[in-house]
Amino acid sequence: MTTSSSERGVSLGMPQLPAPAYPDDVRARLETDAREVIARYPDSRSALLPLLHLVQAEEGHVTRTGMQFCADVLGLTTAEVTAVATFYTMYRRRPGGDYQVGVCTNTLCAVMGGDAIFEELQEHLGVGNGETTGDGKVTLEHIECNAACDFAPVVMVNWEFFDNQTPDSAKSLVDDLRAGRPVTPTRGARMCTFKETARVLAGFPDEREGAVESGGSAGPASLVGLKLAKGEASSARVVHPRGEAARTGAPHEPSPTEHLSSHDAPQDTSASDPAHPAGPTAEEGE
Repeated sequence: MTTSSSERGVSLGMPQLPAPAYPDDVRARLETDAREVIARYPDSRSALLPLLHLVQAEEGHVTRTGMQFCADVLGLTTAEVTAVATFYTMYRRRPGGDYQVGVCTNTLCAVMGGDAIFEELQEHLGVGNGETTGDGKVTLEHIECNAACDFAPVVMVNWEFFDNQTPDSAKSLVDDLRAGRPVTPTRGARMCTFKETARVLAGFPDEREGAVESGGSAGPASLVGLKLAKGEASSARVVHPRGEAARTGAPHEPSPTEHLSSHDAPQDTSASDPAHPAGPTAEEGE
């Protein structure tokens, strides 16, 4: 008994059929939005990135139809659009969940517990890297540096920060997302879906109540260099001078723009993986 190439999953290199077109009403709406985006740029080609977010907001990922639309309105080839869409990881190439949960597994977050968080979330959700839960709510992935090392380990949901995570706090976070309970990031407005986030990234107003006022900033350690560059006095040293005992002081109180999420882990320890707690710090050479 023989099997065909298609049954074996072998591609014969046959060209794909043309991408199906958007329904007329959808295309008309997207063309209106696209004209608004393109008008912001002196060269229409520069609008490709936000337009990819626009079509991603329509279907939840960048489809062949979406890439064909971008090519048509910008006068590009589909090859040129595909080259961009496949380069940037913020553009999905296949369907995903309402909430993209990314666990930073780059060096600092990893050693602070990011690897443990990612492993436990895979087991808790029953999915692997880049996979989506059966209810279509959560897509889990490990991601590179989120530029929030002050708050390692960090988890991002639809590009919003959840700082100082532990395996338990991360599991509580995804459980709330799947249950539809309100979730507010450490820095930013209340969570919205991946499609809604994509439309904001396309450059359209964030219509959530209080979204514009909600904010946050980098942590104190990241801002020391900026303050010094501006000629401002640094409020505290990040590391005490060699041979000098560490100073003790009042615990850090978050400012109004540094509000905490209910999903932030307790911040009295840096050991996010209880099985591998961080050891005592020591000066170099000790």
